[in-house]
Amino acid sequence: MEKRELLFDGNEKQVFATSDSQLVIFRFKDVVTAYNNVKRAHVQRKGKVNNAISSLLFEYLKEHGVDTHFVRRIDDREQLCRKIEIIPIELIVRNVVAGTEAMRLGMPEGTRPSTPIFNLRYNNDGLGDPIINDTEAVALGIATPDDLKVILRTGKRINKLLAALFEKAGITLVDLKLEFGRAHDGSIIVSDEISPDTARFWDAATGERLDKDRFRLDLGDVVASYEKVYDRLKAVVK
Repeated sequence: MEKRELLFDGNEKQVFATSDSQLVIFRFKDVVTAYNNVKRAHVQRKGKVNNAISSLLFEYLKEHGVDTHFVRRIDDREQLCRKIEIIPIELIVRNVVAGTEAMRLGMPEGTRPSTPIFNLRYNNDGLGDPIINDTEAVALGIATPDDLKVILRTGKRINKLLAALFEKAGITLVDLKLEFGRAHDGSIIVSDEISPDTARFWDAATGERLDKDRFRLDLGDVVASYEKVYDRLKAVVK
């Protein structure tokens, strides 16, 4: 299979066409951004670690019956994925209140709600990715009620699987962002990535942040923390 033209050049990833019209290649960059790209830096090896973590987690989900765009890891920076039609919705799953959610709800960071919180966001950079409800998603024409049922059901299953996996690794899955797309057969599948860039991971014993908050909050050791996540996950995934 041949790697072909660049289809998308994002802040932290590139997407390339291939000689197979149903497949694309994701390439992870050594770039980290925050606050809608207001804060940006080059961080050596970051792309390699995110590729490794996301590949491991997508493989784990696949083994447990969750359909995703991920096919296989190609090398340190690239992975082969199914081509999808993007659904411009992000599902944010929150097991612990942190970040903007703490400010929005006026709750102390670290509060554990009685049940996970699920937020829909309209994936639109120009609008700042606003939180929307299900009727707004339908009104915008970006999803049907049945689509939203699939997205929420899939999000709940992924959260349950990954929260248990991270617990075994001594890490609290604080929250995560999930993105979705339509495969060529019309089914809705998980896409993009699951990594410290798209989720919050806290050391279960110490509360140490092991995710992009290290960059957002100028805590340092960004890649070292990401590597700690990967090493712990690799140790518990058989």
